[in-house]
Amino acid sequence: MNGAGTGARTAAQQALTATLRRKYPLDLALDEAIAAHALASRDGGFARAIANETMRRFGQLEDLVRRFVPRPPPPHRAGPTLEILLAAACELLFLDVPPHAAVDGANRLAASDPKAVHFKPLINAALRRIAREGQRIVDAQEAPRLNTPDWLWTRWCAAYGEETTRSIARIHAQTPPLDLHFHCTPAFPPPPQAGEGDREAVEGAFALSEGPLRPFGAPPPRFARGRIILFGDVIRLEHAGNIEELEGFAEGAFWVQDFAAGLPARLFGNVRGRRVIDLCAAPGGKTAQLAAAGADVTAVERDEIRLARLEDNLERLKLDARIVLADVRDYTPEQLADCVLLDAPCSATGTIRRHPELPWIKNAADIAACSDAAAELLDAAAAMVAPGGTLIFVVCSLEPEEGPEQIAHFQRQHDEFRREPVTADEIFGLSELITSDGDLRTLPCHLAGEGGMDGFYAARLTRS
Repeated sequence: MNGAGTGARTAAQQALTATLRRKYPLDLALDEAIAAHALASRDGGFARAIANETMRRFGQLEDLVRRFVPRPPPPHRAGPTLEILLAAACELLFLDVPPHAAVDGANRLAASDPKAVHFKPLINAALRRIAREGQRIVDAQEAPRLNTPDWLWTRWCAAYGEETTRSIARIHAQTPPLDLHFHCTPAFPPPPQAGEGDREAVEGAFALSEGPLRPFGAPPPRFARGRIILFGDVIRLEHAGNIEELEGFAEGAFWVQDFAAGLPARLFGNVRGRRVIDLCAAPGGKTAQLAAAGADVTAVERDEIRLARLEDNLERLKLDARIVLADVRDYTPEQLADCVLLDAPCSATGTIRRHPELPWIKNAADIAACSDAAAELLDAAAAMVAPGGTLIFVVCSLEPEEGPEQIAHFQRQHDEFRREPVTADEIFGLSELITSDGDLRTLPCHLAGEGGMDGFYAARLTRS
């Protein structure tokens, strides 16, 4: 008979194996494994918690396991033995699973695999020692450094300094909150306006509103169940659960979009009635923002599956936009646009807190490839901007080659475009998010006390 949690642990192990050995995105690997085992919502949530936290703490866990198993057996002989050890150690030390449950669960996984079964005694012995001695080791680990691979640590120290790099790494170790952007309907009322102060709101949430409740620089308020803190038309949930079960989801009250991801579209200002082209638009958060603000939006996306997701989101939100299936480099609009937004494909290192596998399945070569592609897309986007119009270039990357260096190269080739600096009042007074060149640069460690944000770079350019 299967023990409690066996299905969840099996799905987590299979997702980790797909990610670590085949470089498969963890979210997709989890979706497939959970579906294959027909897991109920609670078990699926446990599988996601195990796999995500294992990748979030991968450097620490690998260091820990190697102390007890100095020479891990090769995968071709041991199957998923290493993944079983990493996940069970994660349960013991970071998910507060009782030792008997975590160790028994790992033994069951090993027993069910034709290769790992031969290493069951090693797994059992190592995990029992980790249960006794592991916490002492974890307390002494340099977690930010271990959880950031060398190729990224070196790059970020060069770009942002070691102190900021440590702050970024620390926020990456936290489970990120979920930000809901409101498209207000009677089913889900808007958040309170600035100045109303703390009051009961959505349980487990705080709202981000136009004016802060406190001056920035003051000690940040803590998350509190049933309390709000401020900033815009966004509600942030610390523990969201199943998004589709949230009040207002089916009615189209909101869409999911990180607070930082919502800032670039704001840089157009008032878009009501203006022609806007949103390039590389899926999954559609920025398209929804612009359409909800009254813009005449054309959303361009080349991936048919992602485009279908965008269409589904707009239908649920009851928002309209023209949808175009095309590569940006091959698309020619019928009319030049007042506003063009290019959210270019990139290494996505700014989203590591939501995709903790990225540091371990990508490398510097991926950044170079993305940089080359982005330059072509930026040239194509520029050709769609009407005279006097605005081009906003966005990447969810922390890498200089994908952000400011792209714009520097672009301006050398296109003297008809000039940089228009971002002002603090356009981004809720958060002047720390503005670079010396006047561009937007959010880091995961910004607003760390409120849960941080994704890392984005955005530059605003106007065509003469």
